[in-house]
Amino acid sequence: MLNIENLSCGYGAAVVLHDLNLHVDAAEVVALIGPNGAGKTSTLQCIAGHVPARSGSVRFGGMDLAPLPAHKRVLEGIALSPEGRKLFGDMTVRENLVVGGYSRPRQATARNMQRVLDLFPRLAERFDSLGRTLSGGEQQMVAIGRALMAEPKLLLIDELSLGLMPKNVDICYQALRRLREDGIAVLLVEQNLSKALEFSDRAYVLESGRLVWSGTSEAARSRRDLVEAILGHGSAGAEEQQELVA
Repeated sequence: MLNIENLSCGYGAAVVLHDLNLHVDAAEVVALIGPNGAGKTSTLQCIAGHVPARSGSVRFGGMDLAPLPAHKRVLEGIALSPEGRKLFGDMTVRENLVVGGYSRPRQATARNMQRVLDLFPRLAERFDSLGRTLSGGEQQMVAIGRALMAEPKLLLIDELSLGLMPKNVDICYQALRRLREDGIAVLLVEQNLSKALEFSDRAYVLESGRLVWSGTSEAARSRRDLVEAILGHGSAGAEEQQELVA
């Protein structure tokens, strides 16, 4: 579904991602992991069309995405749930969700809205609440739901569990399991390594903007050298490392 070859991108004069090769198959969940500043968010932003590629290619369903601006990539089936959620704080849950479906026919709004509320029943209770009044977990549910309103074939999620209580992390992952069953592919950036590798089929590890390892998530869990690279060259405690490889 998604095929990236020798991709480099950056901001201004700075190149932050170098010669990345990555692919995501239909209905597959792929984790993109690494320490802070590794280039994970830049990868998602480049796929979504918010950061231009310097070199290499991004193809989706065989189509070269280079000529397409971000809004046309949404039309092709790519949707992004960004880091930090980035909701419209003075708009209600309903209004935030409606915005996510701008690229689809109006008659699809009610159907897609119901799908989101089925995944996240809590949002039905907060339907008329302003975005800025929601908890972090509720905001993440809205951010994922807003992306789903575009009916994506590929869902990009940046830092799903960041700042969330464990209960809300579990709710979001339960929703992603249902989406995978429905055939939606997911490319996931996640700080919670045990969750990311438990949920995903395969993983790519970035460090300083370069790909340093790729393989099955099961294999990644057994590699202590990768754990140390991901968590900051061994800076994390033994307990946190053991949680990943357990």
